[in-house]
Amino acid sequence: MRHTNMNNMSNMSAKSFALAAPAKINLFLHVTGRRDDGYHLLQSIVVFVDAGDHLTFSRHDSLFIDIQGYFADDVGDLRDNLVYKAAQALAQEYDYVPTGQISLQKNLPVASGMGGGSSDAATTLRGLCRLWGLSEEAGRLEKLAAQLGADVPACLYRRPVWMEGVGDKMMRMQDMPDMHLVLATPPVQTPTPEVFKCFARRFSGRYSPPIKHAGRRKSLQEWIADLRFYRNDLTDAAIEVSPDIRTALAAIAATPNCHIARLSGSGATCFGLYDSAGAAQAAVNKLRQEYPHWWIKATGLFKE
Repeated sequence: MRHTNMNNMSNMSAKSFALAAPAKINLFLHVTGRRDDGYHLLQSIVVFVDAGDHLTFSRHDSLFIDIQGYFADDVGDLRDNLVYKAAQALAQEYDYVPTGQISLQKNLPVASGMGGGSSDAATTLRGLCRLWGLSEEAGRLEKLAAQLGADVPACLYRRPVWMEGVGDKMMRMQDMPDMHLVLATPPVQTPTPEVFKCFARRFSGRYSPPIKHAGRRKSLQEWIADLRFYRNDLTDAAIEVSPDIRTALAAIAATPNCHIARLSGSGATCFGLYDSAGAAQAAVNKLRQEYPHWWIKATGLFKE
């Protein structure tokens, strides 16, 4: 267990509530160009799944953060954690003295391409607004979220979105069917800056032409058919940084009834897409036998 107390600790109130911080998955990720400031332009469909971290918020007369769970020791300096940064940013924005206990159950591997830190930050903004009795004024939380990181605004919404630009342009996607996914993360890290640096050095001439989202309702079978024509442009760069990703993609693709095996974000998490929850669970059972040291989970789309 990791914890930090920003002031003096005293007895906390028994009243508390919990919020899920769902993992983010990029169903595809195209790099369409690069701005003059060096940031890459992207297109992606971002969805959120039932797998994720959990945060509990309680009354406390100082700001106290503790981190538990299997991956708690991988978090690093708590003052560099996005939960702490989100709490401080919200308090400054609303001119509020930060108080309360935030307990983070860290279930997701760190730096794994699932936006765990970004989702934790967005959930902290939502949870502290509720704990502190702050009004969630239109655009105010979104502005704070954007300052915390490119993925945080989407994580604040935590519904399927079509994302463009540097993560700043989002279109909400309605009526997306439930999907059955298997997530698999080999025990390696692929830091996003390293992957983009590799992409810029080796693959930056291979930008994808922008595509237009039709916006109409589709069945799961139509989504699967469409996604086969898309890809993750960072895959080769991520494999160069962490070669185990190639093994993960091949292992997922070899499971029965897998329609698509793909890298999420900059990795190292890879996912497979299946017709049913049963097929996904069967794939999990097979993968866990072959790769017992990987983090592997079957999941569907997140629902409030």
